[in-house]
Amino acid sequence: MEIRRDKYLERLIAHKGNGRVKIVSGIRRCGKSYLLFQLFKRHLIETGVHPSHILEIQLEDRSNKELRDPDACLAYIKKQIKDQKPYFLLIDEVQLMGEFEDVLNSCLHIANLDTFVTGSNSKFLSKDIITEFRGRGDEIYLRPLSYKEFRTTCEEKPFNDAWAEYIAFGGLPYCVLLPSRKEKAEYLKRLFDEVFLRDIIERNRVQNDAQLESLLNVVSSTVGSLTNPKKLENTFLSTGMGKLSASTIKQYLDYLCDAYLIEQVERYDIKGKRYISTPYKYYFTDMGLRNARLNFRQLEETHLMENVIYNELCLRGYSVDVGVVEINERQENNKYVRKQIEVDFVCNKADERVYVQTALSIPTTDKRLQEERPLRNVGDGFRKVLVTKDNVIKHYNENGILIMNLQEFLLDEGSIEGN
Repeated sequence: MEIRRDKYLERLIAHKGNGRVKIVSGIRRCGKSYLLFQLFKRHLIETGVHPSHILEIQLEDRSNKELRDPDACLAYIKKQIKDQKPYFLLIDEVQLMGEFEDVLNSCLHIANLDTFVTGSNSKFLSKDIITEFRGRGDEIYLRPLSYKEFRTTCEEKPFNDAWAEYIAFGGLPYCVLLPSRKEKAEYLKRLFDEVFLRDIIERNRVQNDAQLESLLNVVSSTVGSLTNPKKLENTFLSTGMGKLSASTIKQYLDYLCDAYLIEQVERYDIKGKRYISTPYKYYFTDMGLRNARLNFRQLEETHLMENVIYNELCLRGYSVDVGVVEINERQENNKYVRKQIEVDFVCNKADERVYVQTALSIPTTDKRLQEERPLRNVGDGFRKVLVTKDNVIKHYNENGILIMNLQEFLLDEGSIEGN
């Protein structure tokens, strides 16, 4: 079964021939190679490009080991170009090549060559795009399947069944297509241990594997909770997991972010219009990998729903922070106390801002008012949205807050836009 990735394919097509290196990055096994070597290659052929003008180099393939040498690879590329017609270079897992930045910059000097590559970690890609390519590289970040993309594989299932499967096993394409829950779980656990964990340990020369794994367990268990390295250091001490310094924890968290396993989200003081340096929240790029790390023991729907909504907002191009609002709250003795309340997501895109609050269920008016409370106290005129799993009809309430159900939010990419 073919899973369409139209949003990403359209971006690749739009960047054709722009004189830059196009880099498809993202977590391992999210479909980068399939996007480039199947979907994009098919587009090239269908638009008249002869297969001999599509140069494919898959560096993970052992038979291409010699092309991991930068000089050998560049010589090979130049040798394949035999006329002045356009050529398209597709390189898979480019970070396996030493000095790959020099090779890609050299490719930019070949007038009739358009270069597209994939890579699996930001440590070797995102930072190098800024420092090495100096504006000559475009990064296209590929995420695991969104719920909408996942839904195309099981359109006959009721929403609740499809949703339960998605938040349990995530959106890695190969996993999605496996026939049974047992096979999905086994695949994800094996993938985490044999690919992701091993890759992080070997690439960063981690000396204490057990400490890194313990930290992974803690972060997986507290997804979407406020934390920082110092707080995690105290957790290690108080739970008997041993001593792990805050500086080492910060380093390990950076490794996990560089591997695209997790993403760090900052807190933003909405009324004070400033970022709060600590604590942060961490969300997983793929829920299946998070659950596999915990052996599928902690499937708390509230936290998983929040994580999925975060991923969806990022997919739609928003820059997402956690919002903080300070309020004066009257106590029983009629005295007022200042306290902070949290807006789940502050979403910015160009000159657009949207505040998004998530609630698994709002069965009563009191519960709804409780969930709306942070949005009512924001104090500006930007759109405010409450997403709930309840089967509600999309509407604006008396406080000007847009309330919608989770299924509509996930399936309609324009559901929270101002139109």
